[in-house]
Parts: sequence; C-alpha cells; structure tokens
Amino acid sequence: MRLPTLEGLPRGFFGAAYLSLLFASSHAFGTETQDVATAPERNAYRSTYTPKPDVDTLIVNATVLDGNGSRLNGVDVSLSDGKIVAIGPDLVVEEGVRMIDATGRWVTPGLIDVHSHNGTFSLPLTEDSIQDISEVSAPVVANTWIEHAVNVQDPAFYLALAGGVTTLQILPGSAPLIGGRSVVVKPIKANTVFDMKFPGAPYGLKMACGENPKGNFGSKGMAPTSRQGEIAMLRETWSQAQAYLHNSRNKGGDEAEIKSRDFKMETLAGVLSGEIRVHLHCYRASDIAVMFAVANEFDYKIAAVHHAVEAYKVPELFKENDACAAVWSDWWGFKMEARDAIRENAAFVDAAGACVLMHSDSPSVGQRLNLEAAKAMAAGRKAGLKISPERAIVWITRHPARTLGLEDRIGQVAVGYNADVVIWSGDPFSIYSKADQVFVDGALHFDRRNKQQRSYSDIALRSGNAGGSHE
Repeated sequence: MRLPTLEGLPRGFFGAAYLSLLFASSHAFGTETQDVATAPERNAYRSTYTPKPDVDTLIVNATVLDGNGSRLNGVDVSLSDGKIVAIGPDLVVEEGVRMIDATGRWVTPGLIDVHSHNGTFSLPLTEDSIQDISEVSAPVVANTWIEHAVNVQDPAFYLALAGGVTTLQILPGSAPLIGGRSVVVKPIKANTVFDMKFPGAPYGLKMACGENPKGNFGSKGMAPTSRQGEIAMLRETWSQAQAYLHNSRNKGGDEAEIKSRDFKMETLAGVLSGEIRVHLHCYRASDIAVMFAVANEFDYKIAAVHHAVEAYKVPELFKENDACAAVWSDWWGFKMEARDAIRENAAFVDAAGACVLMHSDSPSVGQRLNLEAAKAMAAGRKAGLKISPERAIVWITRHPARTLGLEDRIGQVAVGYNADVVIWSGDPFSIYSKADQVFVDGALHFDRRNKQQRSYSDIALRSGNAGGSHE
C-alpha cells in the first residue's frame, strides 16, 4: 500500500494539519546580507555539524553517473579531506589509502531529497508523532522554524541514508498559506538538529496554494475560504513585507531603533532580498500560473513548485520563471487537485527543457528516491522518450542541489565537490540494486556489508528494528 501524501490524510486524523517553522539565514542564493537576519540570531541557531573523521579513499573500476549528464565507464574516484579530488582511469593507489573495488558496481552523487518531513512526521502514524508538522493558528506563520520541532531520533533519517540520500530538506507542512522556514540537513546520527544542519545552506520558505489553506482555515470560519481569498491575503502580506524591508534598510540596520522585532516580516523580507528560497506546494496548472504571477508582482523567485502534478501542462512557465518542478512518479487521485496527474509528468517536463526533480514527502518514498526516478524514467520511455540513466540521475542529484542553492557543492561527482558519494550494487535504477556504501563528506556513514559501520537511531535500537528494509 502506498503512503498517501501528507496533504491527502484526513484533517481529523491530525487534529489539524501541518506545522511551519522559521529561521534566519546567513547565506542564500550565495550571498550574505544584514537586512533580515541579525548576527546573534545566526549564532544562536548556527550549524554545529562536524564531519566524521575520514580516510583517504580510492574507488576503482566503477561505472560513474556523474550527475552532469555523463556516464564514465571503468574509472576511479579519489576522495580526500571531504572532497572529490580526482576522477579518471588507473589512478595511482598511494600508501595508506583505502581502496574499494567497484568492478560491476555503479557510483553516483549522494541523492538529495528537497521535500522531507523526517523528524516531524514519524512512522508509525500516531497523533503525537505528527503534531509538529504544521502550525495552524493562523494562515501566515512565517515566524515559525521547522528546526525547532525536529526529532533527530526518527529512524527515517538512517533509512534515507541507507537508501543513498546524503542531503535532505525538512519542510513545514502545507496547511498555512505561508508556513515557516525549512532546514537542510545531513541524515547522519546526531544528538541535536544543529549537529545535522548543512553548514551555510540557504534556508527555504514553505508556501502553499489551493485546497489546503482554504480547506484548513475555511472549515474553522477563518480566512481564506477560497482561492481568490488566498491570493488577496498573499498580496496584502507581500505588500507589508515590501514596506518592512524598505523601512529596515532606511534605518541603516540600527537595531537601537527597533523596539520589537517582527519575526514574520524578517522572514518575508529575507525572501524579497534574495536570502531565502521559496518552496511552493501547488498542484494545478492554473494555480501554478497564478502563484508565478504573484511572485513576479512582488519581485521574488520561486525556487521549486512541489508536487506540481500538472506541470506537464505548463512547462514553459517553469522555464520562464527559472523554477524547478519537484514531483512524484505516480501519486494520483488522493485529492481533487491530484486527479489530473500522469505518470509521464517528470519526463514530459524534462523533454520540454524545464527543470524537474523527484521528491518524497514521505519517509517511505524518501528511502527509495532512485526508484521514484526509475518509475518516472520508465513512464517516459513508454511514451516514446529516450531517457538514459545519465539523464535521470540528474533528477535526484544536480537539480535538487540547484533548488537548494547548493549546486556548487553537491549533486555531482566532480573534482572539488563535497565527497557525498554512493556505491550501488548495480544500476541504481534497477529494483534489484541497493546502496552498498554511502559517503558523506568523504566519511563512510553506511556500509551494507559491515554492521559496525551503521548508525542506527536510539529509537530503532530499542525497537529491535534497526535494519528496516535495507538489511
């Protein structure tokens, strides 16, 4: 049985829908600014991630999908000091270097999931385990930060790692029109979310359109109650944010003049100034078009439209707005907005020259992103498109890295990139292949053949189900 999308679960099952959380960023779109995030705030919630000690490693005789459209046969990949330092045939094996024979196996960049709720939406589904996914006290809760709710003991982090995922973005849910900020993490064993945070990663803002906001708040007698009400509220909110940003800049950053900080406006101003990337929950082509129009009116960018089951109808809008469609392979029919979904969605958007990527929205799918891409690739091939493995791997590596603003650090097997690398037992798009070894910043965090190398969560150890589906 396929897990429904979070948005498809009955509202009464949650008590309310999802949670949104927020926080300030020192980087986004590769720039740094003092407009909306103060230094004390950054220091308070900074990443404390420390790479695990690594060993210089040489992977030899592998088939490499580099994440940039190429397949390299029979080559070696050298990892050192957390980076990929060399790629090519017959690299010299130096003394003290760990050598891994990858003959018959495939190497890819670490997979990237841009839509995860790990740590806030834990299986099994119980009222307590999911109550932190959305803050539903108001339709605009841009003052919330999802990192403040993350339970790092969620076994889904380990299972994602065992499925080849080395970076994931935890998003608030999609009940509010404007939820809170996301957090980008490495799915490693850690005691706090700060120990998992990807250093310097841009932060995201979760937004939503369509059925969710009007349904969740309209049912309570609150605005918005309709799609036009949603857009009216968004325009009013962004207009306020523009004024806030203008006023804060005119004050020259003099905090003495600010008696009380407006955390909602700080986040929204961060979007307008280019610090924070918008991740939009939206299904229908008509809704997607309207949301792009709102973004253009207020001069901010949407990095990715998530779910986007009708993206195949408007790929030109994604190209014009330099945005990516983050989609599933085959989720359909769990709500009215998803009834015009087609399996060829990803393939058609890609064929039109727009950016497409696979996402999970589910701790189950989050373990199998390679198979999500495989299913989308198969649907495209059945429709007559020639989609190669070297093309499809981009949907779960380089394109997700782009939407997170990390395309210069992860998403490719390339010299100078972070050594986030997966060695697969075979073709990663085969149902029979598994991730044998997973490296994060050059350190081996998962080794299927060595149980001592695995990082089970405390909860998984206590439950006696540490291995999960990846044993």
